[in-house]
Amino acid sequence: MKLDVPETVMNMLPPADWAGELERMQEALRNERDRNLRTLADFKNYRRHIEREGNSIAEQVKREMLLRLLEIADDMGKALRSTAGAEQSAIKGIRLVQKKYLALLESYGVVPMECIGLPFDHALHEAVTMTKHHGTESGTVIDELRRGYLWHNEVLRAAQVRVAE
Repeated sequence: MKLDVPETVMNMLPPADWAGELERMQEALRNERDRNLRTLADFKNYRRHIEREGNSIAEQVKREMLLRLLEIADDMGKALRSTAGAEQSAIKGIRLVQKKYLALLESYGVVPMECIGLPFDHALHEAVTMTKHHGTESGTVIDELRRGYLWHNEVLRAAQVRVAE
């Protein structure tokens, strides 16, 4: 015999099959637990992704700042090369400032590259010109037009060089 009872009231009646109801509830609980674990794993992956992205942005900002600071180092070098007729004390002062400045850059992992006399390397050098140079093997760096720098053993700025033909 079937009772004419509304659905809301039927849900409040005890189930006829207790074992089946218990199994359904345990399965629902397992599914909910698995869903929560997947959500937690997704959140952890998202957090790691955001941290990596933030670190990448911070490194890019540092790189750009260091490149601008290298322009000042270049200017100090130019000032020292154009000191013909200047007082020795002025030259010593500029050299002292340059030395301190380069030491500061080095404390942040920025070091100048040695290029002259080494074979040309596309990863380290930017060839500006090629010239004949007697007694030098072809493909050897003979002059440095703009100094190159490494930052934590990676190229921060390639050196602009003149290469022997």
